[in-house]
Amino acid sequence: MSVLLYRLGRFAYARPWYVIAGWLAVVSAVVALLTVNPVKLSNEVRIDGTPAQEVIDDLAKSLPEASGGQGMVVFRAQNGTRVDGRDSRAALIAAVDAVYRHEHVIDARKVLADELSKGEKSPLIPAQAAVAEAAGQPTGGKAPTPLRADGRPVAGVVVSADGSTALMQFQFDQQTYELPSGTIDSTVQAAERQAERGHLDVLPSASMMEIPEIVGVGEIVGVAVAAIVLLVALGSVVAAGLPLVIALIGVTVGVGGAFTLSTVFEIHSLTAVLALMLGLAVGIDYALFIVNRQRRLILDHGLDAGEAAGRAVGTAGSAVFFAGSTVIIALMGLLVVGITLLSTMAIAAAATIAIAVLLALTLLPALLGLVRERICSTRTWHAARQRATTATPTRGTRWGAGLVHRKYLALAGSLLVPLVLALPAVDMKMGLPSGDSYNPDTAQRQSYEQVSDVFGAGYNGPLMVVARSSGDDRPLTPAALAATATDLKDTKGAASVALAGMDSGGTTAVLSLVPDDGPNDDGTKDLVNAVRDKSREMSEKHGVTVGITGFTALAIDVSDRLADVLPLYVATVLGLSLIVLLLVFRSVVVPVMATLGFLLSIAATFGVTTAVFQWGWGQVLFGIDATAPVVSLLPIIVTGVLYGLAMDYQMFLVTSMREARMHGADPLRATVSGFAQAGAVVVAAATIMVSVFAGFIFNAQPMIKQAGFALAAGILIDAFIIRLTFIPATMAFAREKAWWIPAWLNRLLPDLDVEGDKLAQEIPLPSPAAPRQPETP
Repeated sequence: MSVLLYRLGRFAYARPWYVIAGWLAVVSAVVALLTVNPVKLSNEVRIDGTPAQEVIDDLAKSLPEASGGQGMVVFRAQNGTRVDGRDSRAALIAAVDAVYRHEHVIDARKVLADELSKGEKSPLIPAQAAVAEAAGQPTGGKAPTPLRADGRPVAGVVVSADGSTALMQFQFDQQTYELPSGTIDSTVQAAERQAERGHLDVLPSASMMEIPEIVGVGEIVGVAVAAIVLLVALGSVVAAGLPLVIALIGVTVGVGGAFTLSTVFEIHSLTAVLALMLGLAVGIDYALFIVNRQRRLILDHGLDAGEAAGRAVGTAGSAVFFAGSTVIIALMGLLVVGITLLSTMAIAAAATIAIAVLLALTLLPALLGLVRERICSTRTWHAARQRATTATPTRGTRWGAGLVHRKYLALAGSLLVPLVLALPAVDMKMGLPSGDSYNPDTAQRQSYEQVSDVFGAGYNGPLMVVARSSGDDRPLTPAALAATATDLKDTKGAASVALAGMDSGGTTAVLSLVPDDGPNDDGTKDLVNAVRDKSREMSEKHGVTVGITGFTALAIDVSDRLADVLPLYVATVLGLSLIVLLLVFRSVVVPVMATLGFLLSIAATFGVTTAVFQWGWGQVLFGIDATAPVVSLLPIIVTGVLYGLAMDYQMFLVTSMREARMHGADPLRATVSGFAQAGAVVVAAATIMVSVFAGFIFNAQPMIKQAGFALAAGILIDAFIIRLTFIPATMAFAREKAWWIPAWLNRLLPDLDVEGDKLAQEIPLPSPAAPRQPETP
């Protein structure tokens, strides 16, 4: 492997424009495809096969007009007035009319008028009256009243008991992610133009959120911090710029390529963000590792830039290749869980990682061929000569020697800290983002709190109960629906029940079940489970088959499904990765210690994420002011991503230790030497990755915010506590046993030559020579 990569690096270095032209062609093709195929992203968390999703899919067939995206807008009176008062009523009615007249919004007034025109042939009108009589008044003392215009109720709009707020619930004719870009914003703006005449605030709910921005100020700041770290680590603007160029080209091809397929496959916004985060982080890290190795070969061994570039690609490039392979294995393991949403995330992210590896092994040496000796600045040369003259141990050498000398203290600390950080994970609850997951200055949070205060928290997430006749195509009778509504209303945790819609044949009805509690509260989850438990009884008593869906029902099903597949996923990833680590390090102890360290870091990551987002600890440090459950998708995504990235640092650090060991150093000296060689670059790489991930904490979308925090915290814990403390301490503790492998297994394993021994044998290092120092810094 090392010889093959060496030759590849030398070719790219010697003929840079061939390689650069090839990558420019790829970038041009991606950009051209993006201009032809506009980007189409989704915010829908869909997991096929779950009970709640099956109800939605069945409803799309039997009652398509009820399966579109849900919209909810709150109108709040200013200065303590009433929304239906003399000065505000006309503006409120005009705002409601503007929403209903907007393109892609289903006009409930027209639907009701059409049903009324059918007279006795309408199945909806008598059923609606029967359900309303059976359901009675909502519980909780906050019973709303319909908004009236011209003496008649306005469909879909209710006014709070104190008159301060009106709530409008409506449907789009498509799922929100399928709507043309800007549709939701223009709908809200249409309402605002009319509402401002009556001094009314318009607060859209979380369901009215457009696809979040993929790149914002926070993300740009994260990349800027990464650039500063590169400049400090490499001491040269030229050297620091190369990893950034590689990363930016990588995400252009990787994320851009995923976007080109968004018109064919459903691409979730988190898929794009995950690919962007990983593409930036690993693109910078992989290029940094190779550039750092080339510079060390130039400064420490006196090689010219071309030979150093080839050998850097042959040695460090081998580690990059297997590190990237480990990340890809961890991501592609998501395919075994059989969830389409996670599969698309895995494929997009894995493809971006593969592109980053390919760029580091081809385009980077080509760019080095353009830079040549300027990769090392004059200041770097002076510093290297001073170190050689004084023979002063580097900071990495001193730190590594200290860890080896105090291995018991280091081992105890690196075990105790993650275990303490992991304690909050015992209380971790999972759910999906709702309005209370947003910061207080957002319309989504204000809408949620206003509805909770004047209507009740349950109005923020009404459940959808789909009722069908148990017999084949027999119409539902008003009496059967009334009895079903009574049973639902009598269920503990139910606030109100109303008939929301019915198909023309009267065989399928949609009931809106408002809970007492909020969407992510335990009481609402209990209500969903209670309705499901009673469904068989209602079918037998009333001849009505009941299915329940909605925000909380989907959250329960998503969490349960992911909890079921998580053990299978973890076992698959750990098994495959242990094999890769065994092949690379030819040791039994090293892969086991690497995996144990990862388990500590992932537990600590979940604990810290729970403490910050669920308990609210330290939120002021991150500009967050919202307590919410951990997003259901997060544990399985973070597990895969963090495992792959943790093995990156394991690969970079321990291959340096193994290289020193293969060249004759005793186990303790090899540990110190490897730490001194790779420790600084691991610190820089981890700092860069944390900076990139942390930039996404400031994204407005709660799901992206949590993902950015969890990955940043996970890298911080894994790199500095596990890889840079726990691993050196265990290597010093195990000594020679760290490299033990049964003789029979050693004979069976192929020699991957990650350390470059075959390269040194086939193409020996040239005699040291003083390369020409660059004339300018």
